[in-house]
Amino acid sequence: MSLTRHDATWNEEEQRLRRVARLVKTRIDEVSRLADQRLETAIDTNRDFWSDITVNMNNPDDIMETYTSINQQSMVMVTQERDLLHAEDTLRQLVRLHDTPYFGRIDFQERGFPETERIYIGTSSFFDEASQQYWVYDWRAPISNLYYDYPPGPATYQTPGGQIEGTIELKRQYVIRQGELKAMFDTGLAIGDEILQTMLGQSADDRMKSIVATIQKEQNQIIRNDRHQVLIVQGAAGSGKTSVALQRVAYLLYKHRNTLNADNMILFSPNALFNSYVSTVLPELGETNMQQTTYQEYLQFRLGRRYQVEDLYEQMEYRLNAGDDPAYPIRQSSIRFKSSNAFIRLMDRYAKHLEQAGIIFKDIRFQGTILISRQQMSHFFYQIDPSIHLSNRVQLLKEWLLKELKTLAKAERSKPWVKDAIEFLDKEEYQNAFRTMQRKNDQEQLFYDAKQEAFLLGRYVIHQSFRPLRQKIKKLKFIDVAALYRQLFLEETRGLLEAVDGVTLPADWNLICDMTLTQLENGQLAFEDATPMLYLNELIEGFQSYNTVRHVIIDEAQDYSAFQYTFLKRLFPRGKMTLLGDLNQAIYQSDTDAFDRSGESTDAATATGYRHVIELFGEGQTEMIRLTRSYRSTREIVEFTRAMLPGGEAIEPFNRSGQKPVVQQAPDTDGLAAGVLADLHALRAESIASIAILTKTAEESRLVYERLSSAISVTLISKNDHSFQKGVLIMPAYLAKGLEFDAVIVWDASRHQYDKESERKLFYTACTRAMHQLHIFYTGQLTRFISALDAHTYEHVEP
Repeated sequence: MSLTRHDATWNEEEQRLRRVARLVKTRIDEVSRLADQRLETAIDTNRDFWSDITVNMNNPDDIMETYTSINQQSMVMVTQERDLLHAEDTLRQLVRLHDTPYFGRIDFQERGFPETERIYIGTSSFFDEASQQYWVYDWRAPISNLYYDYPPGPATYQTPGGQIEGTIELKRQYVIRQGELKAMFDTGLAIGDEILQTMLGQSADDRMKSIVATIQKEQNQIIRNDRHQVLIVQGAAGSGKTSVALQRVAYLLYKHRNTLNADNMILFSPNALFNSYVSTVLPELGETNMQQTTYQEYLQFRLGRRYQVEDLYEQMEYRLNAGDDPAYPIRQSSIRFKSSNAFIRLMDRYAKHLEQAGIIFKDIRFQGTILISRQQMSHFFYQIDPSIHLSNRVQLLKEWLLKELKTLAKAERSKPWVKDAIEFLDKEEYQNAFRTMQRKNDQEQLFYDAKQEAFLLGRYVIHQSFRPLRQKIKKLKFIDVAALYRQLFLEETRGLLEAVDGVTLPADWNLICDMTLTQLENGQLAFEDATPMLYLNELIEGFQSYNTVRHVIIDEAQDYSAFQYTFLKRLFPRGKMTLLGDLNQAIYQSDTDAFDRSGESTDAATATGYRHVIELFGEGQTEMIRLTRSYRSTREIVEFTRAMLPGGEAIEPFNRSGQKPVVQQAPDTDGLAAGVLADLHALRAESIASIAILTKTAEESRLVYERLSSAISVTLISKNDHSFQKGVLIMPAYLAKGLEFDAVIVWDASRHQYDKESERKLFYTACTRAMHQLHIFYTGQLTRFISALDAHTYEHVEP
């Protein structure tokens, strides 16, 4: 029920709002003065840093005193900087609170207590020490759970001390802007339709917004779910998966603030553009942004120095453009098998074989001469007790190599090249040698005569010359992992893998092997080979685990393979996981990957598609929650798009009406461009600021940009872009995943463009990016993904 200014309670609420604003403003002034004082103190400390320190390097005691003095002064600076940052964070939080102190209220009477407590809920708490009163409760506080999960009536909430029971007597929602009360509603629902309609009817922004004021009950269950090791969220397009995940991060940081911080959490997002889009959500909630990366960035970090690593988008472009390539079926088969759980077992079996024979080592060379041969390494390695784990044997080999290198280095001191190197030392290098010997506690034998000087300088030259070799050994560069991965596909190795338990090699395995060898020999690492190669590297050298990461959030989880999930589990052994996916947007996966089963309905795919993840982590440690309601798009757009999918009727549209999607035919490509241009001008005339023109491929995006850029301001978006912006953006549909726009124009939805069943989900993904208007253009025959739909679900415009 909407309340107006004429209602008696309006004046009462306005007076309270003003009082809270005054209290917050007083606190802002106090914290501002404190922040200024701390800034001034920090500046003074930095300016006077060296004047407060006595530097004396005459003897070891003086050196230690100097070190202690510097360390103490540094600790003072670190403490001051931390205090300043805390004051600035508090100030930003108070400023946000002053503009919008709260968005909801519940009146709750706890069982056994006569008084009813008024609970006002906002993005952060505000406690007045003078009155010892909470004027606002943080939306993440236990009692705030009542607001999201219950209508007026009996309700309970959980606290660290146990369950609290009582009755909600009133639930009220507010629209407050710049400290002014704009609207107020009493409702029996978690979030009344009036406020949600208002929020969803707004224009798209260049940054994702916080949704704490409009969290729905089913979303709240995800945000506060902290029971299982893995939480899988299977959500329809526009159901708020990513928003909910970020609110979930904020909730976990609040609940576990003594044991968890933003550095302990990491988000794997689909691309750098998406990272920019979601970058402001957590700061809006008063939390520091967690680590954000993409899976491709991690692969590039680990493998990019040795290979040209193909990324997921290049693989996608190949699959969209290479349908007539005779090698296309082999590549598809390769992608399927190398992404599967079966290939993991094959790699594990291969590692077992390497424990007995077959590891390829690299010679340790110095100045063109082999110091330690690969044969020597192999002999030593396979003399080690075979019961010792492969990676531990590698470590033993490393230690042996370092000892051998030390012995060989001593033998080099008498070589003529050392004397030559000493003679060419310049003054700076000579002084550096002196300082190096000082650090090694050789003061008593420093340069007392020419012979001693030559000896010590020779030792210095040898030490510096052998440093690169020591570094290579410490980094295990004496193992040729790339050659070992290549060896897996050689004819002499293939036979070893045919009898691996639980693995049926593809019928075209030999052709897959030949293709892989050709790619590797050309210095190219296909995307489907990158994770297996890294996995093999870890099996041999030992896994590089990130034990400080306690929670991993994976967006677009349906695009990860069984192999990748196995690898991620080993990478973050102590991390809980939140996986956000939509099987209907699985545009990258092949027929039988971890999150998709081609040809099955959504429900059937949900039952089987997440099986590998559940098996990997254990059924008792995994929970799956479905979000079926779509909030992004209007009812008309959702009804149109869901009809494209088998089982799409399970997707529920939110009751927000708008225009039907417009499907417009053009006589030819020039007419298509003219129609899109006219459409853009019309949309801009309506003050629609966020428009996306979505194409099938990156090359098509480039061509569309060349056609339109001379007539209207447009921006071409590629996989390398790192910032999201408003305006007219042109991009391939796969780059738009996770994003939303006021209006979407689908370029060329012709039958020849979108006809394969494997392209259905790509087309669906493109259409579901639209919030308010969806316009689809085509030439010739219309794609069957639309022509098979009820004609009443869209408006058709002929030339």
